[in-house]
Amino acid sequence: MHKLGRGSRDKVQQFMVITGASEKVALQALKTSDWHLEGAFDVFYSQPQVAVANTRHLEELYNRYKDPDADMIMVEGISQLCNDLQVDPQDIVMLVISWHMKASTMCEFTRQEFVGGLQSIGVDSIEKLRDKLPSLRAELKDDQKFREIYNFAFAWAREKGQKSLALETAIGMWRLLFADRNWPLIDHWCQFLQVRHNKAISRDTWAQLLEFVKTVDPQLTNYDEEGAWPYLIDEFVDYLKENGVVQHRQ
Repeated sequence: MHKLGRGSRDKVQQFMVITGASEKVALQALKTSDWHLEGAFDVFYSQPQVAVANTRHLEELYNRYKDPDADMIMVEGISQLCNDLQVDPQDIVMLVISWHMKASTMCEFTRQEFVGGLQSIGVDSIEKLRDKLPSLRAELKDDQKFREIYNFAFAWAREKGQKSLALETAIGMWRLLFADRNWPLIDHWCQFLQVRHNKAISRDTWAQLLEFVKTVDPQLTNYDEEGAWPYLIDEFVDYLKENGVVQHRQ
């Protein structure tokens, strides 16, 4: 990399920090994109990454966190995993990791989910996974990946055997997911649910709220009252108007 100019070296370093990729991969992606950093990210994330994880190391890692009484990583094991990664269990990066693992239930990883997930990320040690955390967080800035993670979170967070998501769990997940998205109506939405709804959240409401957030401006100037929104979102709009959060349209 010593033959590169300073600007190019900076781009390589930035690419490596954000994606967790090697210098060789960073150079290849940047050259392919004619040294446009955003284009290099598109190249990197659009191509399946070659798994370089050592299966034996992954099995050893799984056994470190596995519950002593079940062939599964459970709450205590995940708590230890978070300690080793130096992240809070409530950190959204744990949701991203769970998405990569295709985990079916919050606070549980099967052997297949854990080993397969880390293989897909391309790591086989805690140190490598910790180094990947910035790039895993960065995936939330990609709209398509955010949508996939958002939709994944519904089934992941609900209790086993339930079709809907408990209200308090849904509120906690929404606050987590929208924390960096700066949706100005999040507090009003959560308050509305607690005051007016106080019931579990359906998958349809969960999915449609993201569409509402992405397509309707906070002042509701482009809200279509004749649109096919779930009744709960229509009621939320009425609630905002009743409480003077937004103005009635003439």
